[in-house]
Amino acid sequence: MVRFGSTCSGAMNTPSPDTDQLIERAGRGDVSATQQLLARHRTQLKRMVSARIDPRLAARVDPSDVVQDALIEAARRLDDYLEKRDIAFYPWLRQLAWDRLIQLHRHHTRQKRSINREEHDEMRVSDNSVVQLVQQLVNNDTSPSRRAVRRETFERTRDALGQLTYAYREVLMLRHLEQLSVAETAQVLGVSEGTVKSRHFRAVAQLHKQLGDSSSA
Repeated sequence: MVRFGSTCSGAMNTPSPDTDQLIERAGRGDVSATQQLLARHRTQLKRMVSARIDPRLAARVDPSDVVQDALIEAARRLDDYLEKRDIAFYPWLRQLAWDRLIQLHRHHTRQKRSINREEHDEMRVSDNSVVQLVQQLVNNDTSPSRRAVRRETFERTRDALGQLTYAYREVLMLRHLEQLSVAETAQVLGVSEGTVKSRHFRAVAQLHKQLGDSSSA
């Protein structure tokens, strides 16, 4: 099986080409550029899958395998993408990984109906994802006196996330768990960067309001 691993250049001080350069080279038939293009987003894709994977799948599905499946599918469909280029490369690649994750979820949970993006509640946020959001969005005091409070905050954060609208919860997931930039988040959601910023501001404010002033940063 072909695996798209990390690549390294012969000269350590040679800057790596950016994604657009690799796309142009891949479009001209450069096999090395194609391999680099697919390999360079592996870590980012794994972060996405790890953040999104349903706890019911985590014991049976390795995020690395999901990413590998997505990269194999991307290699198969790359020529078509290069011809059309109707979306930025990473959002296209991310969608393939998301589709693969959905397929696995349906298979392992015997989900009969289809799941679209706005039915993401069917794939519950992992405990680790909630912990990361707690660490980034609420008080991260590490003193012993705060540990019990943080555990309570963990439970409250999970409940509060469930009360957010899909749009608000999604922007928090993309920005804080997948660690996408504002521009990347806008591309994934299909909205403007200004909309991403306003949604993020309101989502954080609403989350803090639901958690209460005692857990605000």
